[in-house]
Amino acid sequence: MTDAASRYLRIEVPEEHPENRVNDFREVLHSYTRDEAMLEAQRCLQCALPFCVEACPITQDCRGYIGLIANGQFDEAARLTLRENPLATSLCKVCYHYCEDACVMKGRGVPIAIRHLKRAALDFGDANLEYVPSAPRHERVAIIGAGPAGLMAAWELCLRGYPVTIFERQRAVGGQAGAIPHYRMPNHELLIDLQRFRRFDLTFVEGKAAGVDFSPEQLLAEGYRAVFVAIGASKASYPGIPGEHLPGVLPALEFLYDVNQGRAVVLGKKIVVVGGGDVAVDAVRTARRLSPGATVAMAYRRTRGESPAGEEEIRETEPEGVDFHWLLSPLQIVGTEHVEGMVFQQMELSAPDASGRRAVRSIEGATTTLDCDTVIMAIGEKADLTGISPELGLKIGTKGWPEGSQPGYRTEREGVFAAGGRSVVHAMAAGTKAAEAIDAYLSQKSGRPATPKPDPFGTGASPPHHPEGYSAPVWKP
Repeated sequence: MTDAASRYLRIEVPEEHPENRVNDFREVLHSYTRDEAMLEAQRCLQCALPFCVEACPITQDCRGYIGLIANGQFDEAARLTLRENPLATSLCKVCYHYCEDACVMKGRGVPIAIRHLKRAALDFGDANLEYVPSAPRHERVAIIGAGPAGLMAAWELCLRGYPVTIFERQRAVGGQAGAIPHYRMPNHELLIDLQRFRRFDLTFVEGKAAGVDFSPEQLLAEGYRAVFVAIGASKASYPGIPGEHLPGVLPALEFLYDVNQGRAVVLGKKIVVVGGGDVAVDAVRTARRLSPGATVAMAYRRTRGESPAGEEEIRETEPEGVDFHWLLSPLQIVGTEHVEGMVFQQMELSAPDASGRRAVRSIEGATTTLDCDTVIMAIGEKADLTGISPELGLKIGTKGWPEGSQPGYRTEREGVFAAGGRSVVHAMAAGTKAAEAIDAYLSQKSGRPATPKPDPFGTGASPPHHPEGYSAPVWKP
């Protein structure tokens, strides 16, 4: 094969064999070796216009660290990665890699394995770095929610010298990232990332829920100068069908979180997961690992091609012994004392809707019943706004998270901001923008200019900036 032809073939990412990985929660995808990473990085064309960077919600300079890896400069690649991305150890395992979708090589062959090269930068480079705060400010900021949006906002604010307290309803940091199965992200990655925060004036208060133990308004009254609500969407949605609250029906996100926390979860021998997104795929793969010998299936109202789950996730699931049922929409859960089965309406694709996505319609009189004793609902989540004052005027984002209705994620209450995002990296981007808005607000109140992001490592180097050739972001919140 010629060198030119080899550019179009990705260096294969090492993967645990399906027969081994379904028996436990060992990691499915492994790291490149150092040499493999360099070979894969050398496929990169180093485009003058960095489409990959423009597609990244946090504007990660992936073109930059790939070029460094290609030259064997792993220390420099790790530093560049962490200069812009404080959650890189976690994100290199779970990001939806929008950068790869925009990669020029995708149109010519296979996109550069950007996410896996980020992992290689941290595996083989010196990632034992620490972030350095600017001179202390005395305006305390409260963040509600220790998920990706809250942690990113804390990083941005602490770099600028603000003291920050993060309140988290769970007994662990991570928010919804804490529900990501360990076969995708072992539970130590976030702790590695947070070790780099050790010099910050940052306090975590766990087991305290907004609307139950305190309110944003109370935090302001206690002396916090600004409050950022980053609670995400953690409350399960249900389809509103008969039987959906029978014993044996589980909300997917709660199920995944309980498994990760080591809590006992009771499953039957015939399990059906309802939904077609990444949470549904996580739930069905987790159920498969917890229930040897059980039949495990996933049912979705659209086709595989219409599924919002990542193609990589679906591909990894297929050899693990999971049955897929496409074009089935839930009608009823059957049972008296417990789940005994589930009835679905058969669907078919119709003409594309206004967004270009093909709509679905029911096939009159056509139903299918799946025999099951456990149903895991993964049809979406919404924000739990119990006890949150409606006077904040929160609006709900496209995937259920609350955000401020005013510019800069401001709410109707002065000093209170709110934001979230549809994926880990989108939530991080929202946290960045919210932190910038909070800094601008507090700076204006104190009669000083807003603070540009400083060099995260305190070396006096120029702050992070868009790489050469960057034009405009192509992603949407």
